[in-house]
Amino acid sequence: MLLEKLADGVLCVLTPLGPRYVRPTFWQRIYLLWIFRHFQALPPQVLSPRAQRFVERLCEAEGFGAVGANPFQDAPMLGIVERRPELPSSKKAAKQTVESPSPFVRQRP
Repeated sequence: MLLEKLADGVLCVLTPLGPRYVRPTFWQRIYLLWIFRHFQALPPQVLSPRAQRFVERLCEAEGFGAVGANPFQDAPMLGIVERRPELPSSKKAAKQTVESPSPFVRQRP
């Protein structure tokens, strides 16, 4: 099973539109096997910053294979990243709080 994952393994990324699949290179598959060595599925929050960047770059560079036209149906699964959508309204609110200080905070001259 390990040799099959090294030869043809794919990464599954759960998105709001459904699961998407990425076919990494051989060396990327080795790193993904290390990331998912104890668990089949992980949320991005538990991944190290380096692993998060790696998954993001992998998804951007390789693109996603859709579930309807899934050529990876028989491919062994390296792991599943549970990706949740970020709320743009909370980012905007956080940005506004940083940009404008509170009127109750005393500012230094």
